[in-house]
Amino acid sequence: MRLTLRQWQVVVAVADAGSTTAAGQVLGLSQSAVSAALNELEHQLPDPLFDRVGRRLLLNAHGRALLDPARALLLAASTLEQSAEARPLQLRVAASTTIGNYLLPARVAALQALQPHTRVDLHIGNSADVVEQVQRLEVDIGLIEGPCHASGLQVQPWQRDELVIVAAASVPARMTTDALRSARWLLREPGSGTREAVEQGLLPHLHHFADSMQLGSSEAIKQAAAAGLGLACLSRHAVADLLALGRLQMVQTGLPPLSRQLWKVQHPRRPLPAALDDLLR
Repeated sequence: MRLTLRQWQVVVAVADAGSTTAAGQVLGLSQSAVSAALNELEHQLPDPLFDRVGRRLLLNAHGRALLDPARALLLAASTLEQSAEARPLQLRVAASTTIGNYLLPARVAALQALQPHTRVDLHIGNSADVVEQVQRLEVDIGLIEGPCHASGLQVQPWQRDELVIVAAASVPARMTTDALRSARWLLREPGSGTREAVEQGLLPHLHHFADSMQLGSSEAIKQAAAAGLGLACLSRHAVADLLALGRLQMVQTGLPPLSRQLWKVQHPRRPLPAALDDLLR
């Protein structure tokens, strides 16, 4: 073969980093070595893969068409190497914050009890970060709390997540819809999967939040609710510990039960290891 895995590794690194210098830092190579490998590969192809814009290298249409196959090729080579060396199975999972912090740790522990040689590398971020990692073939699967709008990915329902309204123990345990409308609500930032689910579940009944405070994580929200700063609507998994300790209570309302759909996101070029079934079942 005229083209080497190292050359395709350089292409992917340059595409992600935007320059041969930055790609060299990722690969542990000098800038000149990266440039030489890229130039050699492009000379063997009918068209260049990058447009040169100042010091930056931007994928052109030809390069974009080859980027996903290049990632898949490197993934297949890595999987083959892992099998040949009989290394422990390494699962790579990306999850948005509520799933990664509250749903997956117990599942990972259960999986490793069944399969002690399986390792799980868990990346936690917002839904956009998770989708990007799936697109780059960096993880076996992504788990997110809101719908995925990216094209070219396989998106399937995973499980339902119950949402509950909670408040400090000093707040009345039952509230009317009018009281809910006038209360202060503790909310995630716009664009968060949790914020989107809360708005979809509550706003048809409350119409608007008369008073709200924005916080950057579910953990911050539940601690603020426990301190008496307002009401929160969160996953039951996220508040289970403070409910058990009595620092939070579930507020009874006349609203219908609230829940949201959690989603699995997969790249079609990345096959799922069988062990993921045990993790996600």
